[in-house]
Amino acid sequence: MDSQKKYSRHFSCEFFPPKTEAGAASLVKVRAELERINPDFFSVTFGAGGSTRDKTMEAVVAIQRSGCQAAPHLSCVASTKDNIREVLSSYQEQGINKIVALRGDMPSGVLSAGEFRYANELVEFIRTETGDYFDIHVAAYPEVHPQAGNAQDDLINFKRKVDAGANAAITQYFYTAEAYFSFVDSCEKQGIDLPVVPGIMPINNYTQLSRFSEMCGAEIPRWLRKRLEVFGDDREAIQSLGIEVVSEMCQRLLDNGAPGLHFYTMNQSVPTLRIFDNLHSR
Repeated sequence: MDSQKKYSRHFSCEFFPPKTEAGAASLVKVRAELERINPDFFSVTFGAGGSTRDKTMEAVVAIQRSGCQAAPHLSCVASTKDNIREVLSSYQEQGINKIVALRGDMPSGVLSAGEFRYANELVEFIRTETGDYFDIHVAAYPEVHPQAGNAQDDLINFKRKVDAGANAAITQYFYTAEAYFSFVDSCEKQGIDLPVVPGIMPINNYTQLSRFSEMCGAEIPRWLRKRLEVFGDDREAIQSLGIEVVSEMCQRLLDNGAPGLHFYTMNQSVPTLRIFDNLHSR
């Protein structure tokens, strides 16, 4: 963890692009509320195969015009170099200079991966096309990517993204701080030198969280799962426990040198703000 202590501390928040006018209006309100934590940027997700491309563009342009830094996600699976080149050009025209570069998921019914197979190829392409214009964040998996053969293979894949030109990494969410500490230590042993920011998922809906975690390979520890199961459909009790558990984990991460936190907000402000306030009251 020593290598992470030298980086400046930054906070960031992630949204998904709203599908309706009401959702867009709500997101404006949520974003304004989250500005209180002084985030380094707001990122916006990108659907499989670019399925939300236009909505992502609309959301990041709105963020950028509000005076905040926007960081659009850009996934490359099922995309072409021409597609990606066009998107990069559009972001440059809007003055957006941060990107979260991902491989992404294969869209349903699509058989070909397109011209990019892995995220390191996307990072390399962005650097070739735009030089150092973009600050590129990539994904990291403290509990190992679900499609990786093993932890060592996953670490090698991560290093490829770093060597291709990534500036920083954001992790998949987790609820065991030791997984993050172990991953960072492994990075140090491989000579990987960049800020690895923990991804933080507030616990709001246990059923939804369980489904997400199954898909992305994030582990909900047995002790936490059992405590959450006791509450059944009592959302208020689930959220209260979740705020407590996640706040304690975040404090431990920061106390031990994590270079900030990236909140997966699910387009809500209250859980993230409650966690952030807890960090400043301890």
